[in-house]
Parts: sequence; C-alpha cells; structure tokens
Amino acid sequence: MFNGEGFISAKQALDCIQSGNRVFIHGSAATPVALIKELLTMHDRLKNVELVSITNLGEVDFTGEDFSRSFYFNSLFVSANTRAVVNSSAGDYVPVFLSQIPQLFRRNILPIDVALIHVSPPDSHGYCSLGTSVDIAKAAVDTAKIIVAQVNPKMPRTHGDGFIHKDRINYMVWEEAELPEVNYSAKISPAIAEIGKNVASLIDDGATLQMGIGSIPDQVLQNLLNHKDLGIHTEMLSDGIIPLLEKGVINNRKKKLNVGRTVTGFMAGTRKLYDFVNDNPQIRVMDIAYVNDTSVIRQNPKATAINSAIEVDLTGQVCADSIGVYQYSGIGGQMDFMRGASLSEDGKPIIALPSVTSKNQSRIVPYLKEGAGVVTTRGHIHWVVTEYGKVNLFGKNLKQRGHALISIAHPDHREALEKAFFERYKVE
Repeated sequence: MFNGEGFISAKQALDCIQSGNRVFIHGSAATPVALIKELLTMHDRLKNVELVSITNLGEVDFTGEDFSRSFYFNSLFVSANTRAVVNSSAGDYVPVFLSQIPQLFRRNILPIDVALIHVSPPDSHGYCSLGTSVDIAKAAVDTAKIIVAQVNPKMPRTHGDGFIHKDRINYMVWEEAELPEVNYSAKISPAIAEIGKNVASLIDDGATLQMGIGSIPDQVLQNLLNHKDLGIHTEMLSDGIIPLLEKGVINNRKKKLNVGRTVTGFMAGTRKLYDFVNDNPQIRVMDIAYVNDTSVIRQNPKATAINSAIEVDLTGQVCADSIGVYQYSGIGGQMDFMRGASLSEDGKPIIALPSVTSKNQSRIVPYLKEGAGVVTTRGHIHWVVTEYGKVNLFGKNLKQRGHALISIAHPDHREALEKAFFERYKVE
C-alpha cells in the first residue's frame, strides 16, 4: 500500500479488487490504459466485476471470452472501444443525462468500490490533478471506498475541481506514457466544412459556446476568427479553441459566471491541447454536475449549444445515441445544453449534422429507425443545420417543420421525403 514515500506495481495495486466489486474507470484522455490492461489479465481470479465509465480512449480491448467470464461493462456513455461489449451479453448502457451521473455515485444508486484514475504527480503541497477529465470522476473519487491512481508526469495539471491529495489515494502506480489523442480536424469533408460555416453564421458576438464531440464543433471553431468577445462554458474542449484563445476571440468577458475563464468538464485532443491547458489558470476543468447544470448554463448570455445527431425525423425528434437498437454512444450532455441554451437570454440550441450518411442514406428521415432513442425531443429542438442550410423549428407546427427540414435535406432524398410527408398529412 502507498505510504506517501513511493509507488507500487499495477499488479500489486489491483490486488485490492475483489469479485463482485463495482469499479469506476476514469475516461476520455484520462483513461488509465496501463491499469485497465493489467486488470484484464486478472480474469482468472475475478468474477462478476462491474466496470462503469463514460468515454474511453486508448488501446484497450474489452471483448473476448476471458472478459465476459469475469467482467461486465455497465457503460454510462458508449465509445468506439466499448461499443462491441456494450451491445453484447457482457455489457449494457445506462440512459442518463451527463449532469446527473454524479448523483448515481453520491446517492449510492451505483456505489463505487474501487476507482481507477489517471492523475498528475503530486505537487509541492501533495495534490495530484485529475487533469484532462474532472467530469464524473470528481464524484467517483469523492465516494469510492478505494482509489487506485495511475500517476503520469505527462498528465497536465489543470485548475478547477480536479485536485485530489495523495493521502486520499490508497495505491499509486507510476506510469509515464503519452495520453490518448484525438484529432477532429484530420479528415474534414466538404459537407462538414460547409456545416461549420452555416453554424458559425448563427453565432453572435458575445455568445457563450458549448461544443459537443466530433469534427463538426471543431470545424465551427475554425470559422469564428472574426467574432468578438466569445465565451466558453462546455462539457468538452478540443484543439479548436487554442487559436481563438490566443487571438483573444475567446476572452470570456461577457459571461455572468466564471468571467474571464474557459469552463469545461473534460477535454480530448492532441498533445498541443494537453500542453496548452497545463497549469493554465484561464482554463477551469470542473465537476460535470456544475458544468452541465441547466440553471448554470442559462445564466450566461447568448448560450449557444452546438451538438450533432445520427438522424432527425420530420417532426424534429433527434436520435443521437443509437442506430436502431444498436447503442452507438449515449445521451451525454446534449439535452443539458440544449435546454440550458434555450432558456438563456438570446440563446440558441443547435443540432448540426451532414445530410447523408457515408452510405448516402438520408439523415433527415420520415421516422426514426425502429428501436432508436430520442435524445432531444421535438419540444426541445430549435435550430437544425446541414450543409444545405439552417432552419429554426421553434414555434413551428408539425407540417411546417416537415417542410423546413426537407428544404435542408440532401437533394437526392427530397422527393422521397416529400412523398412520405404527403402520405402522413395528405397535403402538399
């Protein structure tokens, strides 16, 4: 056991995990890859170990017979390396707003036995930082019976809610390793580029922005260099904010809360981003229960939420978490910010998506696929943007919505959509 003077091996640290435990895994760029890999080698001695987490990054494999005999992945948000297990008999998904996941831990709905976290080395006062991902990890470390930390000098020390004293950590494992990286601007299609321009045209000077995950939000940021006095209050950050902060386009002056500070719950990007946020007092990485609280979001002026979707039906229902019955991602923070932005003074909730899939199937559809989940309801939807334009559905009836959405669908699919519209409403 760590006594404040040294570190132990991952194997020694993870001996604390017992059959029947619920184990929290730190997420996103803070995924403790070394600890996970070691844990998965312990399948012979473990049974019925439940893993809970949001997005995971890095080279980890949760599939295979060895995994299914010993572990169960109870996912709170599904990512690329957990989709297979979540959609199998060895896993499942918990539909929940990102803002309310901390309640699952704090109210003992999902009590945590062991938390596996990824932190920066202790500073001169003995405090480690949760680094790139405070989000739900703050509640996990506050409530876990046992904490095992992967301590990494390449994890940035971030300001905000993410400090944890070394005395609170039961076992510490030294592992110097690069953090998982994501480059959302690496492959930008012409459609994504056009969507970025269309969304940027909706953003007012002085707006407070939230960006969801993916290439669309990152592309929007690249079209904001001529804006003024923007603020950031978002669940996640990527590299796209760096030039805007450096040029003073993002200065957070107009915000009502955390004036002068960029607020986020977690971040995922390249090493450039991780270096930029290291010990940077203008960036606050905070508990997601605060960041995604609708009553907090709405206090900032012109709150503008930019999120994406898998498909949108002609009434405005948004599916963003599943492809039919196949669980692809999760509810996440989309509804937290869609609602918060709609209640903000001059706020704008925006759903932005390409008009077609990679297989040229329309993303604007007469009906959602059977079994698909509704993340944003037709009562919450406002702006919808594709590469073919932008429409505001707020205050429009069902027929008006159908006409509006067909106008921004891919031209190849408009005739079929118009036919489906006529069959439903018997009007042109």
